[in-house]
Amino acid sequence: MSSQSKTAGAEQYLPDKRDLPALRAAAAACRGCDLWRQATQTVFGEGPKNARLLAVGEQPGDREDLAGHPFVGPAGRVLEDGYRRAGIDPTTVYTTNIVKHFKWGRRGNRRIHKTPARWEVIACQPWFAAELEAVRPRLVLVLGATAGRALLGSGFRVNAERGRVQPGPDGVPTLATVHPSAILRARNADRAAAMDAFVADLEVANRAL
Repeated sequence: MSSQSKTAGAEQYLPDKRDLPALRAAAAACRGCDLWRQATQTVFGEGPKNARLLAVGEQPGDREDLAGHPFVGPAGRVLEDGYRRAGIDPTTVYTTNIVKHFKWGRRGNRRIHKTPARWEVIACQPWFAAELEAVRPRLVLVLGATAGRALLGSGFRVNAERGRVQPGPDGVPTLATVHPSAILRARNADRAAAMDAFVADLEVANRAL
């Protein structure tokens, strides 16, 4: 992989018009890093243009890559359940990922998630910055370590910083919690407690709205 492909970034693909439909259309042709080569399609954010809450995860998964929509797989069901338990209407949330293409490796017949490299996250961040500017939410909900490090700094640690509101990108109040996929990976005996802690974080987010 060439150094040029590592540093090109998404900035050159941003449209002059920066509303959500224009951004979504432009992102479909993004070649700012090489992740598009193995992905089915760009998976852009979705939700109300005036959402008070903007949630951002790491990247689309296998289901999302095939469907073209964020958080439609098992992790999305956990997230929706968490919202409802915390008193948040899922239809009012703008949902996206810090990386817009699915990075994966093959294991037998399965496509297994691979964590994006730091330069891949950096290359894709102009899309999130444009989404944030277009939506102008009251609160950003950061889901997991990759999005947390991208938006809150390289020293971010989920367990140390989850559940509290702090200044985030462009000064927008931000609250971090675990990625819902972490709850799915928890042992059966620990899953209920992990979900309760996740809901507690979302309840803080709801009060902050």
